[in-house]
Amino acid sequence: MDLARGLDTLLLAAAVAALAPMLVALLPGPRIPQVVVLLAGGVLIGPEVLAWAERPEIDLLANVGLGFLFLLAGYELDLHLFQERPGRLAVAAWLVTAAVATALVGALAAAGFVHAFIPVALGLTTTTLGTLLPILRDNDMLAGRFGRYLLAAGAVGELFPIFAIAVFLGASNKFVALGSLAAVGLLAIVLSQAPRLVRGNRLGRILREGEGSTAQTTLRWTVLLLMLLLVIAEDFGLDVVLGAFLAGIVLRRWAPGDVHALEGKLDAVGYGFFIPLFFVASGMGLDIRSIAEAPARLGVFFVLLLAVRGVPALVLYRRDLPAAQRAQMMLLTATALPLLVALAEIGLRNGTMLRENAAALVGAGALSVLVFPMAAVAIERRRRAAGRPTIVPSADAPPAAE
Repeated sequence: MDLARGLDTLLLAAAVAALAPMLVALLPGPRIPQVVVLLAGGVLIGPEVLAWAERPEIDLLANVGLGFLFLLAGYELDLHLFQERPGRLAVAAWLVTAAVATALVGALAAAGFVHAFIPVALGLTTTTLGTLLPILRDNDMLAGRFGRYLLAAGAVGELFPIFAIAVFLGASNKFVALGSLAAVGLLAIVLSQAPRLVRGNRLGRILREGEGSTAQTTLRWTVLLLMLLLVIAEDFGLDVVLGAFLAGIVLRRWAPGDVHALEGKLDAVGYGFFIPLFFVASGMGLDIRSIAEAPARLGVFFVLLLAVRGVPALVLYRRDLPAAQRAQMMLLTATALPLLVALAEIGLRNGTMLRENAAALVGAGALSVLVFPMAAVAIERRRRAAGRPTIVPSADAPPAAE
């Protein structure tokens, strides 16, 4: 890669990232998610429009951004949720989604509309929790009962498809894939016990004393943990997203010292630089021509995301959430993008996915990021304006009124 060309591309991507929040604030009408502006900016400067930049020139930094996105998503996940009703419902909803996706994509494959059965079916079961987090934080939608159910559903919608990618689309031998998955999971468990090795000894004191100085010890060790699990996942033939998500789960267990300060630093590094680069780079790689040549495919995948991943929430959460929050759950769990990008790239790389389907799948994900969170936020604002209470009936109470 030419250094000058790479720096020029990085400058343009940084400019898009810097201008995105300003454009969001200045544009009339409902405030759109920054992610959409970043994707649009990537398309604009990319090879499909102005041809000022190409993704390969910043691909490494973009992949680090993807890593930070899933690191922060994994960090938000409280594993204790899976011992409670939110976790159990999230797993049940994903299994229903997987079954529906298998049936519908199977029918599309039989009709010749789809060639890559597994990547497309898995794509319809994903939820982009990492992308949703900044939107949900900005609108204070992570607190309370609804936040717990949503975090569990989003985590399952990211983690389970990642496991499925590792098994079905990773190594050519399924037993090797399962062994690799088990090995990386075991390593994550071992790493999660690291605090016991440093707690109360000299190394632990050094980490705590240096976290607020120029040494930035906790931040540096966090980045090391992320890179370690990214490299290990890649070496084991697994998707790097799995390594990043596991890094976030491990970090939640052993983050030493001032946890809130570390969260702020991770947000600054991730959302301040690396994560925007990932979305701009994703925009650069979006095949606009294929979408323009077959726009109906994008519409089909967009509808399927909502029908397959979102609609089951309306039924499964009927005893736990009121109608408005079930509608929000439907919209937010149907929002997908980063894993769709990864699945499209896998399908194109192994030659099983039609190019127009890969573009349409990613385009549908980008459209879902634009439409579904905005609709969910609009419902939240109306709900708050109406002064509706956030307390809902218990799981043993009769179904919530429609």
